[in-house]
Amino acid sequence: MALGLLLIRLVLGLTIAAHGTQKVFGWFGGYGPKGTGGFFDSIGIKPGVLMAVLAGLSEIAGGLLFAAGLWTPFAAALIIITMLVAIVKVHNKSYWSTSNGFEYNLLLIVAALGVALIGAGDYSLDALL
Repeated sequence: MALGLLLIRLVLGLTIAAHGTQKVFGWFGGYGPKGTGGFFDSIGIKPGVLMAVLAGLSEIAGGLLFAAGLWTPFAAALIIITMLVAIVKVHNKSYWSTSNGFEYNLLLIVAALGVALIGAGDYSLDALL
């Protein structure tokens, strides 16, 4: 069980953190604060640049904390809140991600919530503390 939780935490957490670096730094093909901020402005999330940086920092912090298994319920909450906003503002056209739907976001929410409810596992900083 501990190894399974570690794998889920690492993949989900580092993936979310990488998405945050796209917004904040423009890494991994991201658009950075200006590009993401322009998109945020266009969908009514204002001020766009500030909100893009805050969303990116939330993803980076939540993802890294989740991967490390540190303050896991808080980390999961950061991930869940970010994904809920993404569903409400962007991925709300259908269920399927191929139609700009929320399936991927929902999967991330449920996985983060599941780990938060179960606990981070033996291979986590939470377990050490």
